[in-house]
Amino acid sequence: MSKIKILVVGCGNMGRSHALAYHGLNDFEICGIVSRGSSKEKLNEELGGNYALYADYHEALKETQADAVCISTYPDTHEEYAIAAFEAGAHVFLEKPVAPSVEGCERVVAAAIAANKKLVVGYILRHHPSWMQFIDLAKDLGKPLVMRMNLNQQSHGKMWDTHKNLMNSMSPIVDCGVHYVDVMCQMTQAKPLRVSAIGARLSEELNPGMYNYGQLQVTFDDGSVGWYEAGWGPMASTKAFFIKDVWGPKGSATISAQNASEEDQSDNVDAHSKTEQIRVHSAEINEKNEFINEDQWISTEDEPDHDGLCLREQEYFLKSIQEDLDLTDHMNDAINSLKIVLAADQAFKTGQAIQL
Repeated sequence: MSKIKILVVGCGNMGRSHALAYHGLNDFEICGIVSRGSSKEKLNEELGGNYALYADYHEALKETQADAVCISTYPDTHEEYAIAAFEAGAHVFLEKPVAPSVEGCERVVAAAIAANKKLVVGYILRHHPSWMQFIDLAKDLGKPLVMRMNLNQQSHGKMWDTHKNLMNSMSPIVDCGVHYVDVMCQMTQAKPLRVSAIGARLSEELNPGMYNYGQLQVTFDDGSVGWYEAGWGPMASTKAFFIKDVWGPKGSATISAQNASEEDQSDNVDAHSKTEQIRVHSAEINEKNEFINEDQWISTEDEPDHDGLCLREQEYFLKSIQEDLDLTDHMNDAINSLKIVLAADQAFKTGQAIQL
């Protein structure tokens, strides 16, 4: 089987990690690297300096005749770039979120179906062995579930510039929230009913109407509830910025990333997916209301790092192409998680709970 020619678009944290994966996988061949700035030269040098470089995506798509495209650009370009790739006959790996709107997301999915090409969305936690175990543990806790998650980032320097650029198109609870809402949906396997939210604008550097702190609350039809909190900026507190926790009638499971949750790690992308240990607590008590079982600690220190997780994502993308996997559920899940976080954005702006 001939190699799959892959065009890498966007050379930031995610684009770099995906490019490293393609560079190391025998079944992929990078046919070009695209970015508007100088990041493509830096990445090309890291990869050996042999790849064609482009500043214009559409020109690169036409010249390379790529079999597949990896899009890791800012979210406001995702819909246009993905649809162009499908129209050119290419498969697409697309960083989340699929688009800034549900309608845009649906258009991308429709384009993938019309072209009969694969669309894999960058839900990195779906390929994380520790998070997969965390979700499985949650399913054994009974119903309803209480899910508590956050990821706040005390960003400064280049990371604050990156966050401000991201907030040109969406807030932190939308950009990051899709990951954790997706996790909640997998844990409950229930239908989301209602979303509410709070938020605050803590910097005059943001566009009018944008906010850099938010918290969403979602209620499911099985009685489960969850909240997710995200805030970015130099003013953010690093106290309890990393919470990943689920309770049920039978007990609780908690990701206890002792090192990754230290205060100086809040804007370290490589630390964000760390778990290190999962603490499992049983609620079973005796006639004196004393706990019967000691808490169990599951070590996950052998988990892959950020680059390793991106490699797992690209192995799945490769498998989806080579084995013609049915990605219907995968694409529908991407639409549904986006619906929830965008409903949260609407709830903040209107001050009203949104019925789904």
